[in-house]
Amino acid sequence: MPALRVLIADDHQIVRSGLKQIIAGQTDLQLVAECRTGREVLDQLRSQPCEVLLLDLSLPDMSGLDVLKHIKAHNHSVAVLVVSGYPESQFGLNVLRAGAMGFISKGVDEAELLRAIRMVARGHRYVQGDPNEPRHNVLSQREFQIFCKLAEGVSVSETAATLFLSVKTVSTYRSRILEKMAMKSNADITYYAIKNGLLQ
Repeated sequence: MPALRVLIADDHQIVRSGLKQIIAGQTDLQLVAECRTGREVLDQLRSQPCEVLLLDLSLPDMSGLDVLKHIKAHNHSVAVLVVSGYPESQFGLNVLRAGAMGFISKGVDEAELLRAIRMVARGHRYVQGDPNEPRHNVLSQREFQIFCKLAEGVSVSETAATLFLSVKTVSTYRSRILEKMAMKSNADITYYAIKNGLLQ
């Protein structure tokens, strides 16, 4: 299987060197280029296809969110993992909304970073989160109520009937739940609920 091609974008040389070293030690990963500015990232993506982009949020010429918007607008198939010094609580959801596949802080250990790279390369969302803070805590009371119904395998229409809501409203809640928890399907919801002891 060919190695996953990785592009690094960070304006601090010491960070780029650290990331380079981590990637160099992996047989399934290959560093294709390193960039210091957002403009360099976009130029590289035009000439050098890659599977994963490790992107810092604060670049000298444009913000990481602007880089993300450009990538999304030009349909680059690269999976973007934001590697930031900012707290996830402040930026995590925003970068996922802007099109990133994941958000990880610069303070993580090597194993966790590699896990995140491989996850986003496979098309899965990665959200680090506070290990002591359950992910479902980001949900409102109503969202959590609907989350539990979906976890039990209750359909959207049945949930709507039980809670006296329209199907459209429940569908909107479902989309919001999946986005907030960085999940893709009801199966993800059920798996999470079982793992965290939320199903009776």
